[in-house]
Amino acid sequence: MSPVVFLAALFLSVPVAIVLVITAIWYIWESGNTVLYDSFAQKMFAGLENYGLLAVPLFMLTGELMNEGGMTKRLINMARVFVGGFRGGLAYINLLANMFMAAIIGSATAQIAVMSRAMVPAMEEEGYDKGFSAATTAAGGLLAPVIPPSMMFVIYGVLAQVPIGDMFIAGIIPGLLLSLAFVMVITIVGWSQQFPKGVWMTRREAGRALIQALPALLIPLAIIGGILFGVATPTESAAIASLIAFLVGWLVYGELKPGHLGEMFKRTAINASMIIFMISAASVFGWVIIYEEVPQKLAGLITSVTSDPFMFFLIVNCALLLVGMVIDGIAAIILITPILLPIATGSYDISPYQFGVVICLNLVLGLLTPPVGIGLYIASSMSNTPPGAILTALWPFLLAVALVLVLLSYFASLSTILI
Repeated sequence: MSPVVFLAALFLSVPVAIVLVITAIWYIWESGNTVLYDSFAQKMFAGLENYGLLAVPLFMLTGELMNEGGMTKRLINMARVFVGGFRGGLAYINLLANMFMAAIIGSATAQIAVMSRAMVPAMEEEGYDKGFSAATTAAGGLLAPVIPPSMMFVIYGVLAQVPIGDMFIAGIIPGLLLSLAFVMVITIVGWSQQFPKGVWMTRREAGRALIQALPALLIPLAIIGGILFGVATPTESAAIASLIAFLVGWLVYGELKPGHLGEMFKRTAINASMIIFMISAASVFGWVIIYEEVPQKLAGLITSVTSDPFMFFLIVNCALLLVGMVIDGIAAIILITPILLPIATGSYDISPYQFGVVICLNLVLGLLTPPVGIGLYIASSMSNTPPGAILTALWPFLLAVALVLVLLSYFASLSTILI
């Protein structure tokens, strides 16, 4: 009966965290083991006793401070120095700026919102199709869950009990590979549609743009450098990045007002609390998964179909593409990881890092695919572009992501060689 309650609540659009709690409560009542109610709240709190979870609100706060501090436009201007003169230069600028932003924000939805406001009007003004401009910006948001720091990697690392720093490192090559795939898409589309030719900056303008962006670059350097060189944990790196973002926005750029901190703290607390509550609810939902032996039963079913790890990945990818269409990526990670990870590592000897990279990238595709597609609607709202026009221009990018997923599924070294 518990699976029926779970599916019914999901189809009724009940928030995922509430679905998990209701299912656990129903299962305990149905099993007759009501003594478990006595430790229900304790189990929920125990799910949050992980130091790594502090990174979630800290990375969110870094994004808020960066947005308020005027770093976005300076990073976009810096991207113009390197790729602004190519045909379709502004599309490449959009992508390169998204890479810089992905190394700071770590949240696809936040990145799509910020970049849609900044880039779509500029591209439209230079003669680009509005649908393609919004699609390029939305696709660039897919870099956020792969290029470190990544909110989804933090949550997956906590659930999978693997070092979050190693998960960040595992995402470096896949993130660069995805960026290269998007560059190829822009190049091919640019040739076929004859994008406007860009104009290179003068040496003086380029120097000024690079100097102005240098303080903003301290943030990704602090995050990634601190982790790579073992100077700081991901949580400590997130705290350092928040401090740098505040000081740069306030003292260097002069656009961040200390009086606005209260509102930013409030927004961060609200957004982070929703994710933290889902993780807490997933702890009690774990009872249902364990007692129902869901991983074991599912493992038996899948291993009876194939013993090949790559075929397992293809089955999982197809299933998760459907899951991502109807469930938010973070919620899906919380639901899927306890069920599929034991099968991947136990039955197919797949690295948890490779598995994490693949499912995080796969599930975030749901941001851009109906019926949920929250990233698609954010890009539409922020750029005042019909969702249909964005979808029409988006399919080459989605095809590129699918090809990258296949490569990451087949070649484990792409995710594990740097660890």
